[in-house]
Amino acid sequence: MMKQQYLATSPAGVGVYLAQELLSLGAEEVVERPVGVSFTGTLALAYRVCLWSRLANRVILQLGTFGVRSTDDIYEAVIGLDWGAHIRETGSLMVDFSGRSDAIRNAQFGAQKVKDAIVDRYRQAGRSRPSVDLREPDVRVTAKLAKGQLTVGLDLSGDSLHQRGYRLDGGLAPLKENIAAAALWAADWPARSRRGEALIDPMCGSATLLLEGALMALNRAPGLLRERFGFQGWLGHDEAQWQAVRADAIEQSTQSTSLEVEIRGYDADISAVRRATDNIVRLGLESSVRVRCKSLSALTRPTHRDMVNGLLVMNPPWGERMGDTSSLRHLYHSIGEVISREFTDWSAAVLTSDVSLGKAIGLRAHKRHRFQNGRLELHCLQFSLTTDNELRALREPVAESAKGSKAAPAALSEGAQAVANRIRKNQRHLKSWRQREGVTCYRVYDADIPEYAVAIDIYEEKIHVAEYAAPQDIPEEKAARRLEEVLDAVQVVFKIADRQEIALKQRRRQRGTEQYQRLKQEQTKMVVYESHGKVPHVKALVNLNDYLDTGLFLDHRPLRYWVGKEVKGGHFLNLFSYTGVATLHAALGGATTSTSVDASSTYLKWFHENLALNGLSERQHRGVRADVRQWLSEDRRQYDLIMVDPPSFSNSSGLPDFDVQADHAVLLELAMARLSVGGTLYFSTNHRRFKLDDAISERWHVSDVTSASIPQDFARNKRIHACFRLSHA
Repeated sequence: MMKQQYLATSPAGVGVYLAQELLSLGAEEVVERPVGVSFTGTLALAYRVCLWSRLANRVILQLGTFGVRSTDDIYEAVIGLDWGAHIRETGSLMVDFSGRSDAIRNAQFGAQKVKDAIVDRYRQAGRSRPSVDLREPDVRVTAKLAKGQLTVGLDLSGDSLHQRGYRLDGGLAPLKENIAAAALWAADWPARSRRGEALIDPMCGSATLLLEGALMALNRAPGLLRERFGFQGWLGHDEAQWQAVRADAIEQSTQSTSLEVEIRGYDADISAVRRATDNIVRLGLESSVRVRCKSLSALTRPTHRDMVNGLLVMNPPWGERMGDTSSLRHLYHSIGEVISREFTDWSAAVLTSDVSLGKAIGLRAHKRHRFQNGRLELHCLQFSLTTDNELRALREPVAESAKGSKAAPAALSEGAQAVANRIRKNQRHLKSWRQREGVTCYRVYDADIPEYAVAIDIYEEKIHVAEYAAPQDIPEEKAARRLEEVLDAVQVVFKIADRQEIALKQRRRQRGTEQYQRLKQEQTKMVVYESHGKVPHVKALVNLNDYLDTGLFLDHRPLRYWVGKEVKGGHFLNLFSYTGVATLHAALGGATTSTSVDASSTYLKWFHENLALNGLSERQHRGVRADVRQWLSEDRRQYDLIMVDPPSFSNSSGLPDFDVQADHAVLLELAMARLSVGGTLYFSTNHRRFKLDDAISERWHVSDVTSASIPQDFARNKRIHACFRLSHA
């Protein structure tokens, strides 16, 4: 059988693996080129490459290469070819031209010259000319001009070979199938699958990586679902040979059904899981590929059988898809935390368009490769999850203290000693409760001695001191001296060598948008943890320096626990959501969906960072910037659990004024209209003299749960907030 010259094109970076693949398929004279890989072989081999290649874009039959200097040279080269052997008179063609020269300045002009030469060849022979069809031509002619050389060929593929036919909806910024296959090839998945290793994608999206991995492991031809190839309208097509090649592929796919492979995928977005399931069914791989809805934070190594080794592969969101680099850095670090903790001795391959995001994973990559996915350059980072590949902490900017450095005092004043004694007493009192509940962020002092009016909070290993505004009759210098004594006491009790390690703020009543203004410009955040009962660890970002509030209301800890416990797969609505920590508890507690509404873009951005930190999907758990009352009046959905935690007062620019005492009845009426039958609404307020409108209790079932909602570290201040549970009567 006659052998001919072919070119298999591929995305940049894939050629080295495509050459290996072509050799395995039986190609000869395989040479990697800038645009792909050239090879020789029979027509049957070309059919086999079209059907079996996991990495190529197109397979082109080379008709000739010509030296050209002008448009006339191009015309003469093309008209000299025997087009009657390739295209029917009644057939159709299109020309795919690439390259430039002094004579050819754009591809459209070049394609026109090639087309003219082809049809003139028919006219000169007194034959009818083929028509031009730019959508579904019988034959696709390729012409590439480079360095004075024109290479003319026939595209045997038709549509690009990466379009397998199993993925009808790839979702947002889909990964091309042959790039997915290249990443798996680079990670040595074919060999791993033969050794019985597992393949898991914790952020599977439409399951492209999983399905390409399954096709490899099961030795199934990726082109079997394609309805048409380019060679089927070509006069040189040998139908008998093609059917023989296809029949062989079908037989191999039938034999592979008995193979056992462990391929699993997870995604926090239920709509992505549905798309993945549809794609799996379309390929008939239900018995081999399993997907389910699960967030990254809940990912663990499967325990149904012993899986000592395996490959984790994932294509997390890129900056081009999400846009928020800060959120993405936390998401990528969460990836590093989870995979290093749960998958020791496994390997991992992570695709990203941003190398800095890859560094945020916190693990050492032992191998890197670059691929071109459309217009995006993707980096494939490979990790060995061994015990010596230690996870590095995510680096954040270092804050500078506004007060400067000051060493701990050698001795305390009488007032400072009294504060220190009270802090130690509170610490002893709270110790057993903290250990029992697993509390790591709590209040240890709250103006227990009235003259020393500060709140002292512990955030893991960090100390946060918030000074209350002194009464008008207290001289400024006296208030300043008392604050110095408090800070001295804090340094001694907590053994802090340098005062700049203490986060210090002075509390003042805020007006309008001031509540959102930064105290500094450092933008330093740290990660803290909350957990309770069976609810997984919730990770939240707090900022101890830049804002009056830290991003986590400690007194609402029990309310957040209730939310996580009671959501039970329902739909959660968080109104005046702040940084969305309650939503995190709901999501990790099993909420199907959630909506978090706040008027502050600052806090919504913070919320998205928290979502990413916990490996949660923004599609499943959306944030909305809006005035809550206006949004409620327009929304028509029903929610199973609602949390309403408004500010006491607000007169922010551009928004209606809000007074919780005067406006809560209308607010709750709007919110209760969105509460499903059998659902629960929690309403909380920090207004110290709040009184619930009598009409509320008359219309709905109301329980005052204030006492139960105040945690032990705030028990000294029973008026820290009021909390009510509402449901439909």
